[in-house]
Amino acid sequence: MNEFEKLGVFYLGKEYDVKGSSLKDDLVLLKSKDLTTHAVIIGMTGSGKTGLGIGMIEEAALDNIPVIAIDPKGDLTNLALAFPGLSQEEFRPWINLQEASNKGKSPDEYALDQANMWKKGLKDWGQDGKRIEAYQKAANVTIYTPGGSGGVGVSVLKSFKAPSDKIIKDNEAFNEKINITTVSILSLIGITAESFINRESILIANILENAWRDHQDLALEDLILAIQNPNFDKVGVMTLESFYPAKERFELAMMLNNLLASPSFSTWLNGVDLDIDRFLYDENGKAQISVFTISHLNDDQRMFFVTMLLNEMLSWTRMQSGTGSLRAMLYMDELYGYLPPIANPPSKQPLLTLLKQARAFGLGLVLSTQNPVDLDYKALSNAGTWFIGRLQTQRDKERVMAGLEGAAVSGIFDKDKTEKILSGLGKRVFYLHSVHDDKPKIFTTRWVLSYLAGPLTKDQISMLPKNTIDRKDEMMINHDQVDDQLEVQRFNKAPVLPSMIKQVFLPSDNGILANMEYQPYVLCIADVIYKSTKYNVATSKNYCYLVKLENGLIALDWQRSYPIDIDINDLNNTSHKDIPFGEYPSVVSEVKKYDEWERLFIQFAKTALSVNLLSSPSFKVVGEIGEDQRDFKIRLQHIAHEQRDNTMNEVRRKYEIKLDKLKDKQNKALQALDKKSALASQKKMDAALSAGGAILGALFGRKITTTSINQVRTAVRSTSRALSSGKDIDIAQDTVEGIEEQIKAMNMELEQELAQIAKSYEIKQEEIESIMIRPNSSDIYVRLIALAWKAEAR
Repeated sequence: MNEFEKLGVFYLGKEYDVKGSSLKDDLVLLKSKDLTTHAVIIGMTGSGKTGLGIGMIEEAALDNIPVIAIDPKGDLTNLALAFPGLSQEEFRPWINLQEASNKGKSPDEYALDQANMWKKGLKDWGQDGKRIEAYQKAANVTIYTPGGSGGVGVSVLKSFKAPSDKIIKDNEAFNEKINITTVSILSLIGITAESFINRESILIANILENAWRDHQDLALEDLILAIQNPNFDKVGVMTLESFYPAKERFELAMMLNNLLASPSFSTWLNGVDLDIDRFLYDENGKAQISVFTISHLNDDQRMFFVTMLLNEMLSWTRMQSGTGSLRAMLYMDELYGYLPPIANPPSKQPLLTLLKQARAFGLGLVLSTQNPVDLDYKALSNAGTWFIGRLQTQRDKERVMAGLEGAAVSGIFDKDKTEKILSGLGKRVFYLHSVHDDKPKIFTTRWVLSYLAGPLTKDQISMLPKNTIDRKDEMMINHDQVDDQLEVQRFNKAPVLPSMIKQVFLPSDNGILANMEYQPYVLCIADVIYKSTKYNVATSKNYCYLVKLENGLIALDWQRSYPIDIDINDLNNTSHKDIPFGEYPSVVSEVKKYDEWERLFIQFAKTALSVNLLSSPSFKVVGEIGEDQRDFKIRLQHIAHEQRDNTMNEVRRKYEIKLDKLKDKQNKALQALDKKSALASQKKMDAALSAGGAILGALFGRKITTTSINQVRTAVRSTSRALSSGKDIDIAQDTVEGIEEQIKAMNMELEQELAQIAKSYEIKQEEIESIMIRPNSSDIYVRLIALAWKAEAR
């Protein structure tokens, strides 16, 4: 037996040499009881912390330790994807079709690649399909979707059950449960003030206390009525009416009533009770992995559910006897926002209490996050085990270092050495610091048993088996003994089918149940990918087809099928107790028939599910599936406008460069003209003054001398030069006017080019063509082939 198969230890991976960037042979095994002092996983996106968390949950299951996992992002749903056969067929329903298409592979090819990759990855880490099978048998995995659909619902608000006598008699525990429940309820209607500060909190807390002390459970309806008419008339020393008048209490009651009456809120009232013991163990006492995925909820709803779950977890913990071993594990995949350093959201108080008290009762918390700067490290100093992966910023490192230093035993902590180690961590490499070990370790995480397909969609979650029936107790049908002839049967209950056959019940078209009976159909839900390199098309569409099962040699003909508009989450897993079953052929229980019907559907889909898409050859745009000509033209017009505007902007930029150069020349020419004009004016003035003086001297009796004659000659020359300057001005003026003509011509050229562009992008005369795209067999992916029962008139 491998060393890591021993009970009581978690196989995390192997030690890693940071300096040599190489894997060592030494296994990293964590004693399960060490987790009673809690653990923290910190690492940026891509560090591998989700893989480490999933691996720890798998190890807990193999050690028969139940796990409750809070999954804000949807990654932990992959815990339900365990394929012991490691075959192409097991992986195929869960692969990413788009990723397969991007890699140029058919779904079958990509599924085979994934299966081979998982087989090799497991082998490299000393694991195989038998370990996956052991994991499957050790614990059932159930995906819960509180406040949503797809997985198993959780009735959070159906009733607020009275706590046990043990908690009621413990004043601290009792008050804490009242406070947390009160804050959680009010958070749903946007009231976030802390308990014992606002009157809404005080009123509801008093209602809960009075009811619970009398061991009375409260439904949400009871709470609404009690807000209007409480069974007490004083709050402290004040009368109820003075403290919280009836008119204003009615407004609070209406806020809760509106919440209750909202159709979208009905999912909070349906499902299994919020019972921690049930989530941890099945009816036979077998350990369970209960994953609560809450990615579909908004922030307020997430906070509400997480707080309620933690509150119930706290109550359950206090009911347990003391132990030094790990009894159960609470895993939270993303702690951001739930345990901040300064703010006090409703979730913080129960988390703080669990970190301080749960260890004594064998409950280990494993808290994971990628945002270390947003965590209360004083609270996390209660954690004895730290897993540190690759960090994003220096600030993150500083906060982590502070947390590690606070958690160090006896203050012994080599800060400089630790900081150097953290700076060199790569993907899937973690620094392990534990108060239970003498020195830290660096290790690489092992290959996980579960298939990491990424967050599952609502439809995929609804396809998961709920594990409510033990496989060994299922009634298996020996298909070799089934007669080739189609026997007709009639029962008052659904047939017992092999686990490989999915059986669903369609919702009734109307509410009338009288004279109705279930008739057998086959339902096929498939995704069809449409691709065309020529037309640059890559799109997909989901189809739901229904076909009646007939008596005779040919039980099913997809040519007689018809599409139905139904959400996979609207399908029921159980029949209505008041509707009997009509006749149905025995082939409903033959597994091979469903494989054959799936192949026939693919053949049918290749021709029947081809699509005609509108196309614009000029704009090289192809329409979308189901898009009519009107909508296509509207979209095409918008595309044309975008392309036109972009082209016009490019042309304008090109002309702006040319015009800027001409304007620069224009400015220089204007400056030259101004300069020449000013100079000519000055010369004219000088010439006039010079000539005037010489002539006046001669006229008024001055003696004509050689000097006076020269002065007259100089005046004449000045006048001649002044006249010459006027000619220079004309030349400069011509230059300016010439440039202005060039600018005007270029602007006209720009306008003409823009007009031509605008005309070229008009779609009025655009010829809209229709192109047909047929899917290939490899592009038709059957999500579900099931026996479907439809209620019809007898």
